[in-house]
Amino acid sequence: MGSEKLLFRLEQPHGTGDIYIAWQKGSGMYLATTGIDAIVNIFDRQGDVKERIKLPSLCTGLGWDSDGDLLGVISSQPQLILWDSNSMKKLTIDVGLKDYLSCLIWSPVSPILAVGTSKGNVSIYNHNTSRRVPIIGKHSKKITCGVWNTDNILALGSEDKTISVSNLEGDTLRVINLRAEPMDIQFSDMKRDERIAGQNTVSVIVGKRTLFLYNLMDPENPIELAFQQHYGSIVVYKWYGDGYILIGFSSGFFIAISTHIKEVGQELFQVRNHKNTLTDITICEKIGKVASCGDNNVKIHDLSNLKEVSSVLTLAQESGLERVGWSVDGQLLGVCTKGGSLNVYVSHMVTLTSVCAPRIAVLSSLNEISLFNYSADKSMIRPIPVTLMVEPSFIAVGQYHVAAGMNNRIWFYDLTKPQVGTEDSPLMIGDRQYLGVVTSICLNPEYASVMFEGSLQLHMIEQPEVCHEDRETIMFPNASTKQCVITCHALTTDFLVYATDMGQITYFHIEDWAVAGEFSHEVGITDLYVDPAGARLVFLDIRGKGYVYNAFTNKSLEIPDLPSKINGVTWDSNISDRNIFIVYDENEIFTYIYVKFSIDGPKVIKVGVTGLVSKQLPLLMYAGEVMSATSGGQLSQLALSTHDSVQSGINERDSAVLEANFNKQLSLHRFSAAWITCQTLQDKKLFRKIAEECLKFLEIEIAIRAYKELDDVSMVWNLETLRDVEESRLLAGHICMYLKEYDRAQEWFKASSSAEAALQMRRDLLQWDQALQLARKTATDQIAMISREYAQQLEFTGNYPEALMHYENALQENLGPAHIHTCKTGIARSNLHCGNYRHGMSIALELDSKQLRKECADILERKNQLHEAATLYEKCGMYDKAASNHIKLKNWTKVGEILPEVTSSRILLQYARAKEAEGSYEEALDAYAKAKDFDAAIRLHLEHLNNPEIAVDLVQETKSVEGAKLVAKFFQNLNDTSSAIRFLVLSKCTEDAYELAKKTNKMELYGEILLSTFSEDETKPSDFSGIAQYFENDKNFIQAGKYWFHARSYQKAMRLLLKAAKSNAKENDALTIAIDVVASSKDELLASQLIEYLLGETDGLPKDPKYLFRLYMARKQFKLASKSAIIIANEEQINGNYRNAHDVLFAMYQELKQNGIKIPQEMHLNLMLLHSYILVRLHVRRGDHLKGARMLIRVANSISKFPSHVVPILTSTVIECHRAGLKQAAFKYATMLMRPEYRKGIDQKYAKKIEAVVRKPPRNGECGDRVEPLSPCPYCENMVPETEIDCNGCKNHIPFCIVTGRHIVTTDLTACPECDFPALRSEFVEVLDSEDSCPMCSEKVDSRRLPKITDPNLYLNIE
Repeated sequence: MGSEKLLFRLEQPHGTGDIYIAWQKGSGMYLATTGIDAIVNIFDRQGDVKERIKLPSLCTGLGWDSDGDLLGVISSQPQLILWDSNSMKKLTIDVGLKDYLSCLIWSPVSPILAVGTSKGNVSIYNHNTSRRVPIIGKHSKKITCGVWNTDNILALGSEDKTISVSNLEGDTLRVINLRAEPMDIQFSDMKRDERIAGQNTVSVIVGKRTLFLYNLMDPENPIELAFQQHYGSIVVYKWYGDGYILIGFSSGFFIAISTHIKEVGQELFQVRNHKNTLTDITICEKIGKVASCGDNNVKIHDLSNLKEVSSVLTLAQESGLERVGWSVDGQLLGVCTKGGSLNVYVSHMVTLTSVCAPRIAVLSSLNEISLFNYSADKSMIRPIPVTLMVEPSFIAVGQYHVAAGMNNRIWFYDLTKPQVGTEDSPLMIGDRQYLGVVTSICLNPEYASVMFEGSLQLHMIEQPEVCHEDRETIMFPNASTKQCVITCHALTTDFLVYATDMGQITYFHIEDWAVAGEFSHEVGITDLYVDPAGARLVFLDIRGKGYVYNAFTNKSLEIPDLPSKINGVTWDSNISDRNIFIVYDENEIFTYIYVKFSIDGPKVIKVGVTGLVSKQLPLLMYAGEVMSATSGGQLSQLALSTHDSVQSGINERDSAVLEANFNKQLSLHRFSAAWITCQTLQDKKLFRKIAEECLKFLEIEIAIRAYKELDDVSMVWNLETLRDVEESRLLAGHICMYLKEYDRAQEWFKASSSAEAALQMRRDLLQWDQALQLARKTATDQIAMISREYAQQLEFTGNYPEALMHYENALQENLGPAHIHTCKTGIARSNLHCGNYRHGMSIALELDSKQLRKECADILERKNQLHEAATLYEKCGMYDKAASNHIKLKNWTKVGEILPEVTSSRILLQYARAKEAEGSYEEALDAYAKAKDFDAAIRLHLEHLNNPEIAVDLVQETKSVEGAKLVAKFFQNLNDTSSAIRFLVLSKCTEDAYELAKKTNKMELYGEILLSTFSEDETKPSDFSGIAQYFENDKNFIQAGKYWFHARSYQKAMRLLLKAAKSNAKENDALTIAIDVVASSKDELLASQLIEYLLGETDGLPKDPKYLFRLYMARKQFKLASKSAIIIANEEQINGNYRNAHDVLFAMYQELKQNGIKIPQEMHLNLMLLHSYILVRLHVRRGDHLKGARMLIRVANSISKFPSHVVPILTSTVIECHRAGLKQAAFKYATMLMRPEYRKGIDQKYAKKIEAVVRKPPRNGECGDRVEPLSPCPYCENMVPETEIDCNGCKNHIPFCIVTGRHIVTTDLTACPECDFPALRSEFVEVLDSEDSCPMCSEKVDSRRLPKITDPNLYLNIE
């Protein structure tokens, strides 16, 4: 269903059966109907009967004349009835014929009609002259249809299958023969390439199947169009537009064709509008619509878009629809049903609206206003109907009243009081007539302003209780105002605002009853739109331009980018968006914002464009939501695309939506909302954007917050100083300055109360020309200081003449010693730059300024005034520069005088070369030495001073390559080839050194020098390959293998080294190098090859295990190395080499620990046992026999591991135990020595003592050996004997002290700083008092470096 609204329904006004209607032309106030009751009813637009005409028989034709003044009615009787709509009287006319009348045709241009009869006769009647022209025999049969064209040519169709064309007098111009009976004859103009004025084409339906087109200008070429059979028969057709025809068919099809000769026969549009049948079509070109009826519905299309159905009227209760017809103005649509009823719909209305926020008044029916109260809650927006006395041509709504009227009369209604007998219908309080036709009206709470015929009347709406005769009404223009035509007006609570065709805008203050303000525009004004407060308005002029006028400033601003056709303007009613307004045309809404304060001054900014639904009229805007009136008198809601919104179905925190909202908030200057959005997004780019926008529009607080988020400290500090600045011009100046818009900032500063700020800005910017210009106008006391600063800049940029002039100008005022000094130094420098050397020098020497003398000396040097420059350099202590200038002048004497002060190597070298050229070698040598040119010094020592020893020392000290070449050459000359080779290598002349070594058979020396002189990164494999090849050719396989190894030819090296190892004399050296080869190459094949050799698989002779141990160590295979180490240590231990065994195990122990590998328990115990044996000598030497005895007892208990020295160890054990008073232990081990296998090996000097110990065993009554003290286990705190390293409680092996051999305790723990083995701290300190090295690693240790360890865990986990 569209916007069509049922106005009234006539239920079978003529009984059951067909009903025919005819809308009045012209005003369209009446509707004539007739049916089977032989009565013609005339209704008004509200459905009320105005006249009934009784006919003698059924009506055979009725129609209105072209002006709508006369209704013609015919029946089967030979009489014409005319009804005058103005006089409401009926007139009967005798047409001069005796036949039954069959059709009636009015002329489209005058009150002339033709009446046809059932026998083919016709009568032409002119109502203006009352003349009738009866014509007999026009056709041989009944005339069924006819039409006049605009030239008063009459075409008639008859059952005799002909069409006659006649003139106004009835003369037959042409007869057209048809193949079937004609129906619905019409005049129009076919679409042609060449335009011919007038309606020249006759169109008619022939036999209900074809459409016949006959052009009067081309009678020989008629066109007959046939259509598809399934369309059915042709029911009706209508011409429209530029030669187009709409055709309706009985099967419900609805098509459009063109009559252009190139397009004839082509269907431009086709649709089956109705399922079963189509019965009628009607067109209203005034509103651009076409309607078709059929079945039980009416479908309405826009002529501009026939493919779309704009609305559908469904009459579900009806069995079928028969006819449809539009009123001339298109407002009303009549629909006739098969049952004889008539429904009249309001299908189009002139959109009449009025707004007084929050009230909205919309004309919703012919004589009804719908009154809405806007609310944020859309469910609360419900219409209140106000029924009017008339169909209004204008309406207005105010805070308490609503008004409507037409012509010169207005009816007023009070919205605060209900009509008697109703609840919500407002009370009509009266009506008023005016002196002319009213064009518009505005209301406020008390007054109405009414515009008519270029004048304006302001009057009270209701008569007040207190008489105010002088303020009840006033007319504009009046005697006190200029004579002009008022074109538009608006009324606020306090002001009447109107504009004229002369461009005058006037504010009339109602309270004072006087004009409050006026503004003149250069051309006439057509419309104005006041904001809710009345302080600002938008006006449009006759040129189509728009402006925003501010009543406070009395200035206007042009609105940019306005559409070509403006339908209206609406200000936002939201107080926080009071600067926003919209301009709209038929298709789009343009959003603008009025900016009062900005760095550009007041301006109007276009924000964006929103599409507008067709035929909607924006009325009220609140916070970006627009309420629009639709064609049906309803309100629709539209959210502007320029305003922020949360899209449904999308999370509010969606960054894309939030960023889009942020940009919209910025463009609408909703800075607080934009700040909240920005905080949610936390995007630096957006923080910078809002900061810059807020600055442009003087929103300091939010800008400060944004710059804080950006960590822009300088900008925050600057803006903080502006917080208390209230003057907008001064504030705009400062912000323009921060935004680097300096010219604009100057203009703002000059217009503000602080004009000197512009001067300070120019000075800060070093824009001295502008600063001087400003100073001459506003601050003459600062000219001298600005001149000085300007001169400094000019001097810096190289404009010395100008700088000199400004320095001299600045010196004219005495602003203090610093000012005078600055000016004089500038004058000195500028004079020198300008060539005034004497004047500049005199000032430089006069002022006691080291810096000035340096600067002047630099200038003089650049000017090639070397002598003066050298003098000033000496005066300021810059001796290097002074010497340089003296050298340029060849003044060597002066250079020699200041040489002790010279530090520049370049100058010293210049002097040294000069002295060398003179032959003063000692002086040259001193200069070369001071300049650190050692090559030159070496050359002098060798070539001139005959000091080769000093030269050699210099080369070795400085590593000079060039010096080494010189020394090498010197020794070559002396035939000292060894020294020559050494220095050739030092000078990196390796090829020369190689050739010399080869020549003198000193290749081994050359190789050793090469290896000792350079690191591995500094040499190349090619340096060694030549040496290796040399030795290989010489059959010196070990040297060849060694240098092939350094040349990284590992395969060759291994082959030659194994060859060399087979000679026992060089086996150790060869295998040592072979191990290095395997380690460096990381080649598993070479490793396997060497291991096979070491295991004896190649020659059946296994090699010393130490080589395998070294190999494993070199390859970092520490677990295999540890096993080898244990084997080697055992062999050394068996052979009695206890220190060697100890060192092997200690080294392996350290390697494993450094690489994070756990120590095998066997290695730990073997090392502990060997170390215990070594500790014996330490304790005995220190006289601590008890500790020595305890260590020997530990060793004696494992005597099988010391097979080479069983007897000496047991002998020592007996002696030390006896000395320590451990008699039981002494007896035990003495008895062991008396065994036959050991007795012969006892040293004779101890034999008797040992025998005595055996002969005198401890008696049973004597006490046993002293009890060994106990100390806690570091794992479980169980008390364990001091020298016991296995805990009976936790079964752990306890680490031993490297000083005493006892187990460690956690309360007295330290570690050797060199080998990191644990020890008892107190004992270690005591030992270091007499010893200086660690008992384990033999490295020197200072007792002060012994740490006190509180966390013993690092030393407890051995394996």
